[in-house]
Amino acid sequence: MNIVTLETERLILRPFNENDLDAFFRIYSDKKVNQFLPWYPVQTKEEAKQFYEKRYAHSKDYRYAICLKEDNIPIGYVNVSMNESHDFGYGLLEAYWRQGIVSEACRAVLAQLKKEGLRYITATHDVRNPHSGYVMKSIGMSYQYTYEEQWQPKNILVQFRMYQHNFNEGDHFVYKKYWEMYENHFIEENV
Repeated sequence: MNIVTLETERLILRPFNENDLDAFFRIYSDKKVNQFLPWYPVQTKEEAKQFYEKRYAHSKDYRYAICLKEDNIPIGYVNVSMNESHDFGYGLLEAYWRQGIVSEACRAVLAQLKKEGLRYITATHDVRNPHSGYVMKSIGMSYQYTYEEQWQPKNILVQFRMYQHNFNEGDHFVYKKYWEMYENHFIEENV
C-alpha cells in the first residue's frame, strides 16, 4: 500500500522504514506503551526488526509513524487495519503523553481515510486504560458496546469498550462482530 505522508501543525505522519529501527525499538520495547496491547514488548533490536518485518514491511494496512517536525524521528504510531473491522490503534512514547499529539495525529489520519472513501473505523480499549478512550472521544468516535475477551497471547480476561466512527453523516451502521463473537457483552451507561 502506498501511504501518503501527512503533516499537521507539529507532526509528520509517514511510513516507518528500515532506518527507523532504533526508534521502532524504543516504541515497541517500552512496557508502558505496550501494556494494554496484545503483544509483549520486544526485548532486543533483533526482535524489533522481526516485528517490523512481520507487521510493517509488507503490510496492506495503514501504518503511520508519528514524528515531530523538528527531527522526523518516530515517537509513536497510528495504525488502521484493512480487514472488516478497520481497527484503529495508536501508541506513543510516555514522554509525549498528554500533549494532544496522538489526537492531532489521529485527526489527520481520519481526514485521509475519509478522502479515500473508507466507510467506518472501529477501536477498542481495555477499560483499565481510560486515556485511550479519551483519545477516541476527542477524535469523534462514539462508544457502541463493551465485551469480555480472554486475550491472547497474554491469556488475561479483558473488558473492551468498542468505539466506532462512521465517515458518512447519517450512517448508523454498527460493527457487531465482537458483540456476536463474545458471550459476555453489554452496553454501559455514561461512558
